[in-house]
Amino acid sequence: MNRKQLFLCVVAPMLMASCAPKHYQLVSVERTRIIVDSRYDQHPDEAAVKFLEPYKRVNDSIMGPIVGQVAHNMAAKRPESDLSNLLSDILIWSSKDYNEQPVLAVYNMGGIRSTLTKGDVTYGDVLDVAPFENKICFTTLKGDKVMELFRQIAYRGGEGVSKGVELVIKPDASGEHDELVSARLHGKDIDPEGEYRVATLNYLLEGNDGMPALREGTNVVKPEEASNNTRFLIMNYFRDMKAQGVVVDAQVEGRIKVER
Repeated sequence: MNRKQLFLCVVAPMLMASCAPKHYQLVSVERTRIIVDSRYDQHPDEAAVKFLEPYKRVNDSIMGPIVGQVAHNMAAKRPESDLSNLLSDILIWSSKDYNEQPVLAVYNMGGIRSTLTKGDVTYGDVLDVAPFENKICFTTLKGDKVMELFRQIAYRGGEGVSKGVELVIKPDASGEHDELVSARLHGKDIDPEGEYRVATLNYLLEGNDGMPALREGTNVVKPEEASNNTRFLIMNYFRDMKAQGVVVDAQVEGRIKVER
């Protein structure tokens, strides 16, 4: 056996062993959240600041204009929140511009991607809250489908619903989801054979986010222009309130109550 053959006989098994599958086992998972705030502004990199300055001016000129004010911090959370109530009510408020008179609006929690902080609300703040290309739309649901929709909302633990909705939900037998106990709309029980005009988002109208009942509607109106995007409707609302000298002050009102 020459030197080359001897080398292969010794090294090859070692290489094969090193390439053999390892049996690793996951023992734990850890995560953390890094809050990016003013603490990172204490010692800015001068070169980076200089490089970003022209872009910052452009960004601030677009995102910085103030469109209105809120009276307190607002965030979206289930089963009900001030921010989800506000956005649902804005859909109702916007409906007049489409010659619509919905009795109910639904805005999904998953579509609310940021919070509003007490004080001035800027274009950029609204864009953070509603970053998607979701547009307002309208559909008519029979009462039995409205109840189906409310059951789906209960199952998800709550979604944004407009003023006048009164849902009572409770944990189901599995404890993993909720179920609907009762539902009323503007002080009345839901008539299974009645017809109810609903304002919502085109994304939800397709049955997304666990609310397929919205696919079952009739007389659907789906404006396609970009101006119908929710972010513009929200800005229009804030500008209108600002022009009237109104500071927006949405509250949790018991639209969705959890029975324990």
